[in-house]
Amino acid sequence: MDITFLLRGLAIGFSIAAPVGPIGMLCIRRTLAEGRTSGLVSGLGAATADAIYGCIAGFGLTFISNFLVRQQIWLQLVGGAFLCYLGLKTLLAQPVEQAALAKGSRLIDAYASTFFLTLTNPITILSFTAIFAGLGLANTKGDYASAGILVLGVFIGSALWWLLLSSGLGILRGKFNQRGLQWVNRISGAIITGFGLFALLGAI
Repeated sequence: MDITFLLRGLAIGFSIAAPVGPIGMLCIRRTLAEGRTSGLVSGLGAATADAIYGCIAGFGLTFISNFLVRQQIWLQLVGGAFLCYLGLKTLLAQPVEQAALAKGSRLIDAYASTFFLTLTNPITILSFTAIFAGLGLANTKGDYASAGILVLGVFIGSALWWLLLSSGLGILRGKFNQRGLQWVNRISGAIITGFGLFALLGAI
């Protein structure tokens, strides 16, 4: 086992997950409104999608990446529309209704939503392809063990970021009253909707 592949994967996964975008806003809002478990599970959905794109880049599956790039406009339209839906839903949500969201099927919904949004973001696969190519990792030449270790590192690195984010925000959650949580919903909902509208306009 080459530990350098794992460390490179960790660095790649962490660096791609860290910039605050629509997924980050969703995780921040869910952590503050619903608890750190909801925020972490949301982040793990994004980390899983990152790992899938890492597989495509690490195993040199160019036919898949080329197909996704060709469908970029449609993916952007679908992802943008879904972001608008989540943004408006968040904007109108009432804090008193959020306590039950961190249980059962709601956690599955939290995971699935960020997983879907990350998969429909064509920037993600382009980012992985560019980073892997720049580091000479775009094709492991049949070394599936090294590629697998690299992808594992990507998942762990991405998940580590979401763990740190949700844990840090979870400490602050107790300082928000109902009015504060209402403003969290309004501000994050408006920002998420803005991301969605930007994606839709970019596709059009």
